[in-house]
Amino acid sequence: MLTTLSERVNAGLTRAPERVSCLRLSNRQETQSVSKPNYRSTLYACYLGYITQAAVVNLSPILFIIYQNAFGLSFEKLGRLILINFVTQLLTDLMAVRYINRIGLRRAAIIGHLCAVAGFIMMSTLPRILPSPYTGLVISAVVYAIGGGLIEVLVSPTVDALPGEAKDAAMSLLHSFYSWGQVAVMLLSTLFIRVFGAENWYWLPLLWGIVPAFNAWLFSRVPLAPMPDEDEQTPLRTLLVRPLFLLAMLMMICSGAAEQAVAQWSSLFAEVALGIPKLLGDVLGPVMFAVCMAIGRTAYGIWGERLNLRRTLLFSAALCIACYAMIVFTHSPALSLIGVAVSGLAVCIMWPGMLRVASSTYPLGGTPMFGVLAIMGDVGCALGPWLTGLVSDSAQSLAVTLAWAMGAGWDAEQIGLRIGLLSAVIFPVVMLVGLMFWRRGKAKPAAESNI
Repeated sequence: MLTTLSERVNAGLTRAPERVSCLRLSNRQETQSVSKPNYRSTLYACYLGYITQAAVVNLSPILFIIYQNAFGLSFEKLGRLILINFVTQLLTDLMAVRYINRIGLRRAAIIGHLCAVAGFIMMSTLPRILPSPYTGLVISAVVYAIGGGLIEVLVSPTVDALPGEAKDAAMSLLHSFYSWGQVAVMLLSTLFIRVFGAENWYWLPLLWGIVPAFNAWLFSRVPLAPMPDEDEQTPLRTLLVRPLFLLAMLMMICSGAAEQAVAQWSSLFAEVALGIPKLLGDVLGPVMFAVCMAIGRTAYGIWGERLNLRRTLLFSAALCIACYAMIVFTHSPALSLIGVAVSGLAVCIMWPGMLRVASSTYPLGGTPMFGVLAIMGDVGCALGPWLTGLVSDSAQSLAVTLAWAMGAGWDAEQIGLRIGLLSAVIFPVVMLVGLMFWRRGKAKPAAESNI
């Protein structure tokens, strides 16, 4: 199905005979006349970019149990790794908003992928050679997160700028590749650990580093469609006073937090709180979460134009709240894992949906607009998992939660993780309330007919 949809998107994006601006590594723009440009390779590079982003975000959490056993790390320190990852991506997004037009898309994309490669190499080596393994993990997280931040800012506007009429399908399919990449990272990494043993975990980052290394080469060759000139773009100061854009920023925070709170902690939750063996827990929990999210995004790429986006987002937020309740309060491991999996479907449309609304409402927003939205998403991605880890540690020492744990037959770690995940329900709740006021913030009703 992905191949068929990809071909359909590529056909829609290559119908218009337009001139393509190819940005060289020297950062000089050179216009090249092409009667009917073929953007297939450009799309593939962007898809691989989001697979790289999936590895940047999801590889470390797969190794949390190994880090905990080998290096004696607390829940808060593990959560801090996630926080460092997304805060670094956020700061990178901020810098990209300011300087990306001067650096150029091609050069920035290559730099981003090379940073991901360097970070994965450091992740494999530094914890084993530095006196403090945690310091090595932090340094590597900063480096590969810089790469992830650049990739995140660049690939969405690159696809959005391609000429043609299939942009909704292209954007949704693009983000589905993050989800399919998440599935691959979790499943293949878990299988690797199962086959080769936890003691050989350090080979995993090196193997995943092959993907960004290849894509850095690919981005050096693919054609890139021209972006609006800097003086033609809608100024950020104008966007930042528009009600719909402010609401989109809030929704990006909530969607990132709602997604990553489950995605980042579900592996550890399945093993510690549910008592499920790691391989089985990863397959039935976080892998199924990613599969449901990928299927949802792919399906939206096919049928999304038939749906009312606001109602879809309202349903998604309500379903997400129900899934959190199922994960936390049920005593059945099977029901908890179902809640984890279905929450992937609940959050699937939140991030790409808000990006598409913003780009259709403000078509001249350009890369800076996508950068600001990525910043807000990364704020949520950092805040949600970190809050979960912080609350998980704190809840283990509270008398009221320990009493609950004793009555339910859970130990302190199990109740801590459940309370931590429960705290993250605030994000879909805020999103649900915000969406109820959606229409009051609409800026261009004609551009949002499906909302």
